[in-house]
Amino acid sequence: MNDPHLLLVERCKTGDSMAQFELHRKYRSAMLRVAWRFTKNQFEAEDIVQEAFLKAFRSLNLFEGESTFGAWLKRITINTSINHIKKRRLDLVPLDTSESLESDTATASVFSQTDESIPMPEISVAINQLPAGYRQVLKLYLFEGFDHQEIGDILSISEATSKSQYCRAKRKLRSILQHQFPHYEAA
Repeated sequence: MNDPHLLLVERCKTGDSMAQFELHRKYRSAMLRVAWRFTKNQFEAEDIVQEAFLKAFRSLNLFEGESTFGAWLKRITINTSINHIKKRRLDLVPLDTSESLESDTATASVFSQTDESIPMPEISVAINQLPAGYRQVLKLYLFEGFDHQEIGDILSISEATSKSQYCRAKRKLRSILQHQFPHYEAA
């Protein structure tokens, strides 16, 4: 794996605090965006990111370079966000999907008829109406780019459950959109 920050990671493994500071500086903003998508609360997102960095730095010996450090840290941040939400028994807050939906090709299979016929804020509202389990799987698959095996690991469900929840989420979302927008034709 070609990771431009591998040297920094190796320095962190030796206890180099300047290397830790540099990795934190490079990834903090991106990880804040990830955590904020789950919490919609800046203070909680900052706490989550701080916790995620602590976990990452404490477990650097487990980082084997099979993925980039950024991908590994993102997964830790997502898991920390989900655990935070579970602890507080909060339901996931909907993403502002306008940016993600416009650029995500995987989303096109779900929203093939929505490009101009349904406003993106309405799609976000429809996603918020999904049951929590459906919504979690849909967001992790479409917006975070995880595959079903990874989603299963993150949510402590089987890969088959992730796939079925994703299919049910798409079906339910189409139904919601058809109800709210009679002109919408599901793909």
